[in-house]
Amino acid sequence: MATGNFVLILTALTQELDATLLPDHVKIVFTGAGKINAAHVTTLELLANRPSVVLNYGTAGRIHQEISGLVEVASVVQRDMMTSPLAPRGVVPYDDQAHTLHSGQSGVRCGTGDSFVTSHDEWFVEKKVDLVDMELFAIAAVCDRMGVPWRSFKYISDDANHASSNAWEDNVHRGQDLFIERLRTL
Repeated sequence: MATGNFVLILTALTQELDATLLPDHVKIVFTGAGKINAAHVTTLELLANRPSVVLNYGTAGRIHQEISGLVEVASVVQRDMMTSPLAPRGVVPYDDQAHTLHSGQSGVRCGTGDSFVTSHDEWFVEKKVDLVDMELFAIAAVCDRMGVPWRSFKYISDDANHASSNAWEDNVHRGQDLFIERLRTL
């Protein structure tokens, strides 16, 4: 695959997207769950093969009930960076990197963290977080630092509540057809 002339899709888990259904002009890499895995794999892929764009696809828990199906992410924040009193929640202390990352597209706001959200958190409302995931901030941060455009598409798999794990298990595979159809229009 030629460096710079392909689309790289990063997805956390094989349960989320069947690689055999994707067109030939894309490369898919499964990162594993969480920010460390996502940052590690994204860095390795961008160093080895400079794609023209990185697309992140995955599942997410919704915070706002009006969103459903497949949505595009406009911005992402870290929901689990909690270092008060050194810095406000979501901000890395002593670091001048952006704490809100923007895809350049319209859409929803995602909050990324290394936990599976199962209860209400008022911070999500305060920061206008629409959905939650476990990888996007890490992917976007690496892309931004390395100058590679990124976009993210999330399928709403659960309601980020006490029933989330069962709902996620039931719905994890349901968004792939919607994503593949969207991929054809990009």
